[in-house]
Amino acid sequence: MARQPEPLSLTPSRNPLLHTTLHLATQLTNGVVDAFNKRRPSRRFNCPVCSRSTMFSPVYSTTGTRLHARCPHCGSLERHRLQAYVVKSVLIPRFSANPPRVLHVAPEAGLAPSLKSLASSYRTADAVMPGVDDHVDLRSLPYDSASFDLVYASHVLEHIDDDVAALGEIHRILAPGGVAVLPVPLVVENTVEYESPNPFEAEHVRAPGPDYFDKYKKVFANVEVVWSHDAPTSIQPFVLEDRSSWPTHTMPDRSPSGGAVHEDAVPLCWV
Repeated sequence: MARQPEPLSLTPSRNPLLHTTLHLATQLTNGVVDAFNKRRPSRRFNCPVCSRSTMFSPVYSTTGTRLHARCPHCGSLERHRLQAYVVKSVLIPRFSANPPRVLHVAPEAGLAPSLKSLASSYRTADAVMPGVDDHVDLRSLPYDSASFDLVYASHVLEHIDDDVAALGEIHRILAPGGVAVLPVPLVVENTVEYESPNPFEAEHVRAPGPDYFDKYKKVFANVEVVWSHDAPTSIQPFVLEDRSSWPTHTMPDRSPSGGAVHEDAVPLCWV
């Protein structure tokens, strides 16, 4: 049986990199970090997306190798598991009495059922993805103001050059009390803006760091961040990747960072 979620702390870390270092150092005493060691490839985890207990597979890509990354049953990755935890632990309780009107941008199959289950209405949108309800430009959305209570756009803003305009549009279409969930891949300590989209990073126009969330704070009334260390280690919500060799010829703008365990994050941006 999958382990029940542990209590969630929504207190954002003022210095997430330092917080992570101290947190992981503390965990050395009880053996949690050992679960992420390369010598433990048979470690089993609980997937909150498909509710299976299984061994997660490594992922090999142009950015490098990530250990214990993919659930072999549903295909979910680290970000999907952390986000599924946030949906179940934060969003479903928050909207249980008043089901929200949901806009799911660039919808990922693993999260769609949970978002649909809590919604009074559910629409999907993307610039080019087939099968969505609406093809839209996030910088100029076709929806009326205050027409949604929840906008979910995971790993989208790193593709958009004028992200300030996109954030303004997301804020505009949210009703008072609404929330935008806007995770991006955290791959550097300080955000780097690219001169042009990088084809080796799925056309990303920037490498976000934790400081990228400062843009959200200029638009939304309150921004709460759920970090990997806030979730149960049993779901393996960390990015286990060697980033010491960055930059590379395919990623010339990424800076190196030490360690093999990196935090992911889910920012909740409240209107």
